[in-house]
Amino acid sequence: MTDAGTVVITYPGYDPDTAEIARTLRDAGFTIRYEPRVNERTPDEVAELMAGATAGIISTDPFDEAVFARCPELRVLARVGVGTDAIDLRAATDAGVAVTITPGANANTVADHTMALILACSRRLLENDRMMREGKWERGGALSGTDLTGSTVGIVGMGLIGRAVAKRLRGFDVDVIGSDLPNVSQDGIVRMPLGDVLKAADVITVHVPLLPSTRGLIGAGELANVRRGAILINTSRGGVVDEDALVAALADGRLSAAGLDVFAREPPAGSPLLMMPNVVVSPHIAGISVYSQQRMLAMAASSILDVIAGRHTPGLVNPDALERPDDARVRTP
Repeated sequence: MTDAGTVVITYPGYDPDTAEIARTLRDAGFTIRYEPRVNERTPDEVAELMAGATAGIISTDPFDEAVFARCPELRVLARVGVGTDAIDLRAATDAGVAVTITPGANANTVADHTMALILACSRRLLENDRMMREGKWERGGALSGTDLTGSTVGIVGMGLIGRAVAKRLRGFDVDVIGSDLPNVSQDGIVRMPLGDVLKAADVITVHVPLLPSTRGLIGAGELANVRRGAILINTSRGGVVDEDALVAALADGRLSAAGLDVFAREPPAGSPLLMMPNVVVSPHIAGISVYSQQRMLAMAASSILDVIAGRHTPGLVNPDALERPDDARVRTP
């Protein structure tokens, strides 16, 4: 069998013993090397673990210009998920490295997790769980939750995931409002400027990608204008919400609770958010289920085979990378 090269898998949900994609890639002549991302890694560390690789099935490790310069054999990065904020797309394109994502594979999974966080915060589930484990039995007291029914929920980002959340909310008899760019009205949901959404909503749930225009989108100024006692949910990217401002808003009661699946630094070791009883956290797993992982990994493997074979593939982020001849690729820092 022809040696097609090496695929380095950094996505931590890959099971090297049972994953179907292993057979698919090996049948195509690839060798698989598993380097799961379980902690933050520097670009230098990423360049070392990607040395000699033809392709990567990746998580959120940083890929910058220096990484691409040190990995001249690299042809394609298949991101498991849809966020590309950890990848320098311009540098990837200049290096002739195609970047793909897995659009739609986990939108419903993220929406389900978002609903779980909304309900956990509004019903104060973790605080009551903790109280009972301490041997207490307090009903109707300080840890009473609120009703989701009859509230106003503001969805920041009305893309595929935001719309999936809105669909689930219809069964809770709530008023749903949305903020998006540009401001348009569709699906029976009124769009309005972000500031108006923050002022009107009892629950604010964030579903935007991390871009230069969305970094710090919700900061101290925005949180100062939220309805007192509101709940903030973030299953998008940690950098979208200013965490220092979030801590302050939770501490002074401006926000009654927050449900967070993402953080500015992951893992968020030492973050004061982890010490706050009115914060429900999960380890960036909103888009991960037994089923969504298999769908995303299969899509990632398929995109690698497509790119290597010169075929168009769904989810290709930088098609210009495929047009660069080898002698035009930028490979020096």
